[in-house]
Amino acid sequence: MDATLAVDADDVHDARERIAGRVHRTPVFTSRLLDRLAGRSLFFKCENLQRAGAFKIRGATNRIRSLSDKERRGGVVAYSSGNHAQAVALAAREAGVDARILMPSDAPRAKVAATRGYGATIVEYDRQVEDRAELALEVAEREGRVLVPPYDDPFVIAGQGTAAAELLEEVDGLDAVLAPVGGGGLLAGTATACEGHGRGVVAWGAEPAAADDTARSLEAGERLRIAPPETIADGARSTSPGELTFPILRERAAGVVRVPDGALVRAMVSILTRMKLLVEPTGALAAAAAFEGILPEGPERIGIILSGGNVDLGRMAELVGEHGEP
Repeated sequence: MDATLAVDADDVHDARERIAGRVHRTPVFTSRLLDRLAGRSLFFKCENLQRAGAFKIRGATNRIRSLSDKERRGGVVAYSSGNHAQAVALAAREAGVDARILMPSDAPRAKVAATRGYGATIVEYDRQVEDRAELALEVAEREGRVLVPPYDDPFVIAGQGTAAAELLEEVDGLDAVLAPVGGGGLLAGTATACEGHGRGVVAWGAEPAAADDTARSLEAGERLRIAPPETIADGARSTSPGELTFPILRERAAGVVRVPDGALVRAMVSILTRMKLLVEPTGALAAAAAFEGILPEGPERIGIILSGGNVDLGRMAELVGEHGEP
């Protein structure tokens, strides 16, 4: 393994031990109807059934449980449009750590309410004109808090990799694991877990076509920045891959594919009607890539990470109406 990269398979193993008993080992679902739709065998890792409704609790718990006693007393600060916010709030509450969360003013109200319900203090910002990372650093320095980034942190990346590690342990003979991409923490952790598995399993990412900063960066061979994107996948509105995640993706991921918003809605409906699972738009990215034939040919047995399920039925009805009946 490349020692210059932020995370290796041992870190994922350590994360599994650190978060054991504090997060769910989520189930793996299958559907013959969806296999026929995709033309491949799919194995769905249901992180939509995870605590706080998404995989983010894994990385947040690993990071917060790694704090020193002094750091715990000082509290943490994080920034997120929703799922990471909820995860940090819940993990901090259970560790007895005070949490302050920066959330964009246009974040889904349900996610804001859930984050506040877990006991965190919320500070809103305008994502169109304010830099959330800079704001969070200011809070961290002013109040003596530890920053818990949504993806660009070794403990967070390793924690996210535990989902794929569980999947690889449970399902034999996978050719690939496909994960959504925002800032790259989940895919970086997934690719690291696949490499550590040592059986030729490759990791692919799927990101919104309108928020394709990672795909563009991989194609260019360097981190690029895009304008704030417009996509229904609110958890993947990143403008550039992370400083720590990008080198991992360049080294260990097979690639990243682009998924249009309409395909996300079709995937959400297919998953709901066939497997009775509610998945948010970002959580449906990997499944949509498989259903729509966007993933390159080759892998036949594919693990699909359904990364989150924090969407209410009213919003889902709106999306179906906006993008047409699948």
